[in-house]
Amino acid sequence: MAGLRWTIETCLGTPKGELGLDHCEARSWDGWHRHMTLCMAALAFLARLRAELVRVAAGKSNERSPEAVVEAA
Repeated sequence: MAGLRWTIETCLGTPKGELGLDHCEARSWDGWHRHMTLCMAALAFLARLRAELVRVAAGKSNERSPEAVVEAA
């Protein structure tokens, strides 16, 4: 259980530092929900971008990308 807590805190610490997850002063459920949704969508985008940059830096090709499938056909 102690290790799980650290993982959860790390996952919530990243959007707090990078995306302003904790800067919401919403006064309604709708405002809070919109802010959280946009922060999580931005976090997903940044995670995908980071993974792509790491993959390119490592020099690995992505055989499942649409461009690779079209070129193979």
